[in-house]
Amino acid sequence: MTTCPPKHELRLQDPYAEKLRDLSYDAANQCVQCGYCLPACPTYESMGKESASPRGRINLVKMAAEGKIDIQKDLAKPIDLCLGCRACEVACPVDVPYAKIYEAAKEVIAEKQEEARVQEERIKKSSNFQSKLRDTILKNVFPHKGRLRLIGNVTWLYQQAGVNKLVRKTKAINQISEPMAQFEKVLPRLEFPGKRNKWGSTIPAKGEKKARVAFFAGCIMDAMMYQINRQTVELLCLVGCEVIIPNQQNCCGALHAHQGLTNQARTLAQANIEAFEQSGADYYINNAGGCGAMLCEYDKLFENDEQWYARAKDFVSKSRDITEILVQYGPLPFQKEYHGIITYQDSCHLRNVQKVSDEPRLLLQSVPGATFIEMKGSDRCCASGGIYNILHFNESMNILDEKMKHVKETKATTIVTTNPGCLLQMKLGVERQGSSSDIRSLHLVEVLAEACGIR
Repeated sequence: MTTCPPKHELRLQDPYAEKLRDLSYDAANQCVQCGYCLPACPTYESMGKESASPRGRINLVKMAAEGKIDIQKDLAKPIDLCLGCRACEVACPVDVPYAKIYEAAKEVIAEKQEEARVQEERIKKSSNFQSKLRDTILKNVFPHKGRLRLIGNVTWLYQQAGVNKLVRKTKAINQISEPMAQFEKVLPRLEFPGKRNKWGSTIPAKGEKKARVAFFAGCIMDAMMYQINRQTVELLCLVGCEVIIPNQQNCCGALHAHQGLTNQARTLAQANIEAFEQSGADYYINNAGGCGAMLCEYDKLFENDEQWYARAKDFVSKSRDITEILVQYGPLPFQKEYHGIITYQDSCHLRNVQKVSDEPRLLLQSVPGATFIEMKGSDRCCASGGIYNILHFNESMNILDEKMKHVKETKATTIVTTNPGCLLQMKLGVERQGSSSDIRSLHLVEVLAEACGIR
C-alpha cells in the first residue's frame, strides 16, 4: 500500500484536480486496496482489468487528485464505465464511501468536459449520437413532467396504430441507434393514458385509514409505466393508506447526479422537497429503486447548505420503498393464485443504497400458488445502470447475458424486478435468450396486483 501525501500538502495547478482533491481525496484514502470489492463488481468480472474495479477506480481518482494523471485522458473512461451499482460498498470491510468518490469524479469530469467544449467552440457540436441523446434527455426531457407525459401519450398512439410493427419491419430506429432499437422492442404495452393518476389528487384508503402517504410518480414510471403507478396506488389503498399525489413533484435528479450535473440535481431535489412537505404525509413512497436511492440521499446534496440540509434530512427520514409499506401495513388481500416459478432480480440501488432486500422477497413468498426460487447472483447488477445500457451497450449486454444464464437455471416463468431500467433490461435479456413466449419480466407491483385482482 503506497503512502499518500496529506491533502493540505498538495499544491496543484489544475483547478479540476484541486476540486477533485477537495471532494474525494479523504474518502479515497480510506481504501486499503484489500480487494474485497473485486468479486462484487460486475464490470471487473466482465472486463477483467483493475481499472474496471472499485479499488482500481479509487486509485485512479487519488492519482488524478494528486495531479499524477490526466482527468480526461486517464480517469474519465474508467469512471464512465462504472455502473454505479454500489455493490462494492456492501462488500467493503472498512466502509469506504465509494458513491461519494464516484460522484465527485463524475462532477469534475463533466465540468472539465464542458470547459473543453467552450474553449474549442464545440458546445453545440456533439460528435456522436450518445452525447446528443444524453444532453437531450437530461436537460430537455426529464426535468419537464409534461413533456414526459406527452412522450408516453405519443408512445401509446404509436402502439395503438401499429406504427411500431412498421418501424421494426423497416428497421428505421436501427439506422439511428441499435441500442434504442433493441429497447423499443421490449417496451411494455401501454394502457390508455386517461387512466393515469392525476396530479394533486387524493385517493382514500380502503377500510380503516392507517397512514397518509405521498406517492412519488417518477419520470419513466409516470411517462411509460403508469399502469404500474396506478396499481401501486391501489395496493397502498388496500393496506389502509390514504394516498396523495403531490402536484409540483418532478424528476428525482438521479440521472443528472450520475452524469455529474450536480447543480441540476439540486434544483430538482429542492422542488421535490417543497412539493412533498406540503402534502402533510407520514411517508413519501416510491416504486423505483433508482429513484428511491436518490430520494433517500437528498441530504448529501445539501451538506454545505444549512437550511436545505435540515429540510432534506426530514425528507429522507420519510422516504420509503413501496415494499416496506406493504409489509408494514399488510398483509395484502390476495384474491387469486399465481401459477408458476418466480425469481427476483435485486435493484442495485434498492438493495445497496436503500438497504431493502428482505421485503420484496417476503412479498413474493406470500403470493398464493407461486413458487419462489432465489436466483444465483440476484444481488449482482443487471447492467442497466440508468442509461448505461444505451451509452455502453456492448459492455452492458455482456453482463446481461451472463445474468440470463442464472435465470435459466431457476426455470422461472416470471422474473421480478423493482426498477424500470432493470425491468426493461430483463425484458431484453429474455428477448435475447429467445424465451419471450415462456418467461415474463414484471415489476413486483404487477405480480402483487394480479394476485389481488387489480387489473
